[in-house]
Amino acid sequence: MTDPITDNFLHKVSNKPILLVGPTASGKSKLAMSLAIKLKRHIVNADSVQVYSNWQILTARPTSEDEKIIQHHLYGHKAPDEEYSVGHWLRELSEILKTNKNLIIVGGTGLYFSSLTEGLVNIPKISNKVKNMSKKKLNDNGIAGLLQDLDNGTLENIDIKNPMRVLRAWEVFHETGKSLKRWQSETEPAILPISECHPLVINPDKADLDKKIRLRFEQMIKMGALDEAKKNLVNWNENSLASKAIGASELIAHLKGELSINQAIEKASIATRQYAKRQKTWIKTRMTDWDDITNLTL
Repeated sequence: MTDPITDNFLHKVSNKPILLVGPTASGKSKLAMSLAIKLKRHIVNADSVQVYSNWQILTARPTSEDEKIIQHHLYGHKAPDEEYSVGHWLRELSEILKTNKNLIIVGGTGLYFSSLTEGLVNIPKISNKVKNMSKKKLNDNGIAGLLQDLDNGTLENIDIKNPMRVLRAWEVFHETGKSLKRWQSETEPAILPISECHPLVINPDKADLDKKIRLRFEQMIKMGALDEAKKNLVNWNENSLASKAIGASELIAHLKGELSINQAIEKASIATRQYAKRQKTWIKTRMTDWDDITNLTL
């Protein structure tokens, strides 16, 4: 006997691209697989770290078995030292959408989804000179040194605890002379407006998510995340975007003898919980009109 609630939901989302967002460890990838199988869809990555090839276990990328069942796009297709931005992601996704809208776009990078559905700011390329200036300022004065140079409008619209977001805002202002907030007011049209897709949110409560985060990281260790870290140790560059995978710096510190494995697990779990908190805040403030399917069972 079929569940009428589930059947109604599947019928509702059967004719447009699906966007599925949720904090890390919320189970969104598993749900995306279930939906993709039932609806016969491809899955597209919307996570800024899962695009890199050097972290599969640590970033919870789909397994080879998953990829045999359902076709996946934009996962692990970039070298760890390769620059990749939301603009790159939008261009690649746009090419996919030209031939296939039968997609489930899933991830936890809020900026990807907002740029997809609201439009991307067309900011000029940042010069190496300004990039070097920003990195030196970050190293010398920390994130606070960058924040003091930003306008209130920009500060209200970025994650001020995320060094990469703050670094980007600082670089935009010093490269162009215009604040990020001003650039955002000159946004290009959205590739996939909300009206043309089904926006879905999975957002477990904090206590449930905290338990899942600790258990998941311990499971990653058992699956071989430490061996994965050993492969990355040789060419480790803490400033590369690929190295921002949560847990990467902690495992590298363990391999260098700076942390015990238990300390690494604890610090990585704390960092993951902090990241999940920022994701939940983004969902709460920016995705209020998305359909909450946290309790949906397929």
